[in-house]
Amino acid sequence: MEGIFMRRTIVATMFFVLAAGVAGAQITGSDHDFSGATWSGGTICLPCHTTHDGVTDFVAPLWNHEVTTSTFTMYTSDTLDGVVDAEPADVSKACLSCHDGTVALENFGGNTSGSTYITGAALVGNDLSNDHPISVTYSAGTGAGQDPELNPTSSTYADGTIADYLFANKVECATCHDVHNGGAVGSNPALLVEDPAGSVMCLRCHNK
Repeated sequence: MEGIFMRRTIVATMFFVLAAGVAGAQITGSDHDFSGATWSGGTICLPCHTTHDGVTDFVAPLWNHEVTTSTFTMYTSDTLDGVVDAEPADVSKACLSCHDGTVALENFGGNTSGSTYITGAALVGNDLSNDHPISVTYSAGTGAGQDPELNPTSSTYADGTIADYLFANKVECATCHDVHNGGAVGSNPALLVEDPAGSVMCLRCHNK
């Protein structure tokens, strides 16, 4: 019995090591590989996640980074059928906790005195009125309050269907961007879930 237990333990350990190797190959070298930054402590994962004492009232798993407290201006349009939340959902606020430019990159693990901030094209800011809407319901359909120019959630998208990339049936940052570069689409500086050539990503959802 002890031998069987040991073999199962070894197999399970090998599985997690291999899985970690695959994941590392995807994020390693991407724009979210922070190991070369002086502020990161030489780690890839720690600026966002921790194995112990993560933020418990935040949706992101074992969250380790200071969370933004910004007030956001959300997208609005007379042609938008979906309902936009008053503020970003936590799953998008995790991204904005660096990309809104109000929280320092090195503000993780309890540190709140960092001085390195996102700049350039990666700086989204807190005015989201000129960006693709996030925290917005995906309202495909022909009924009242629905958009007939959106493809059904069962339609192909990246490695699955549109439904697989929605969060509580809402479009969020992670609907289009994979923070861990799981798609590994070329150099992929925008960490997109698939190659955007020919506007294919847009047309997955938008029936044009």
